[in-house]
Amino acid sequence: MSEERLAKILLAPVISEKSSNLADHSNQFVFKVVKDADKCEIKKAVELMFKVEVDAVQTSNVKGKTKRFGGRLGQRVNWKKAYITLKPGNDIELFGPQ
Repeated sequence: MSEERLAKILLAPVISEKSSNLADHSNQFVFKVVKDADKCEIKKAVELMFKVEVDAVQTSNVKGKTKRFGGRLGQRVNWKKAYITLKPGNDIELFGPQ
């Protein structure tokens, strides 16, 4: 795995009420990742980008919602979500110190 590939795996953090509670209470962070990434690649990408130690990675494929565009039905893109659990003593500052 090249560093170029690892740099492109994490697309964006998922910001929601649930992900904020996980970050505060369980030391877990949620990221949107590329659909073909596996758990090993996700772990290495997080460790490389944020200089932390990852304890576990859980992934989930999220189905895109069906929406109406004008009078026609369409579907949003399917995507993959990764729940990253960090080892005790590690933290990711997504928005700077609080």
